[in-house]
Amino acid sequence: VKSCGDEIMGIVEKIKEIEAEMARTQKNKATEHHLGLLKARIAKLRTQLLEPAGKSGGKGEGFDVARYGDARVALIGFPSVGKSTLLSEVTETKSDAAAYEFTTLTCIPGVIHYKDSKIQLLDLPGIIEGAAEGKGRGRQVIAVAKSADVILMVLDASKGDIQKKLLEKELETVGLRLNQSPPQISFKKKKTGGITFNNTVPLSHLDEKTVMNVLHEYKVHNCELLVREDITVDQLIDVIEGNRRYVKCIYAYNKIDLITIEEMDKLARRPYSVVISANMQLNLDVLLQHMWSAMGIVRIYTKRQGQPPDFADPIILSEGRGGHTVEHAVLHLHKALRDEFKYSLVWGRSVKHFPQRLV
Repeated sequence: VKSCGDEIMGIVEKIKEIEAEMARTQKNKATEHHLGLLKARIAKLRTQLLEPAGKSGGKGEGFDVARYGDARVALIGFPSVGKSTLLSEVTETKSDAAAYEFTTLTCIPGVIHYKDSKIQLLDLPGIIEGAAEGKGRGRQVIAVAKSADVILMVLDASKGDIQKKLLEKELETVGLRLNQSPPQISFKKKKTGGITFNNTVPLSHLDEKTVMNVLHEYKVHNCELLVREDITVDQLIDVIEGNRRYVKCIYAYNKIDLITIEEMDKLARRPYSVVISANMQLNLDVLLQHMWSAMGIVRIYTKRQGQPPDFADPIILSEGRGGHTVEHAVLHLHKALRDEFKYSLVWGRSVKHFPQRLV
């Protein structure tokens, strides 16, 4: 009988063999169908690689943290980049920080009180290369990251590029898509009727033969596929897999007190990036503002008729938790109100007149 560990090692070996074959294969028009097929096989194997973690039962100690507050941010990074120091500085939680690696061994939650909202910040153990394969409790760390509204990737400013590439690769391997939108593809499986494939825009990265090869690799022989943007084969595989998580990511380059002004300026100008020093408390206010913007949080203050607004306890709506609709604001008050709701009066900078009536 094969053990779970042997099964995982077998899958990892198969992935490495296919990756080696892809590396040997030249990229041109003649080989694009073959490469698309290999990518589909790797994606299937990686999905199998994650399944044993869910079947094996017990979760890691301290990793099952209940959701709290209006949003959740996960701190991801290599050991000793300053995650615990950052948590201690921006929340009231004290996470052990020391000059050696792997100080944090479990998931430590903290709460940021910012602009009348409560943001849950999770300090996760440092992940190492190969985390997606289960090394260094990588699976538990990445599972928590998947439940976050925003990922805060903490990087050492002096080693940022290397760490960023490795972490992005690990997160992409397990189905996390950082700072990307879901591709505009409509994919519906059917019982009969064969494959119907249509595209509304010219496709420069794949053709119909590649699409058919990928669908057959997944044993999909009856479906409707409508493509509304110029996609790659990787995006097509993501839609067929159906288990990808599209999440905002902020790159926090820590320890800027150890690099030059010129190096810091280059890092600060990169997209989705903030430069900080958790130890010296530099630029933490800008980091919080970036987190707030990434979560798309909107505060709604309720007002009784004939009385001033209640600015003490707002309703918090966010893009990742239902969106910014009147319906979700009503549901936050009470589920039963939705059936009795008639209209709302809205004040704010986005309305055309004061108050604006919304039904």
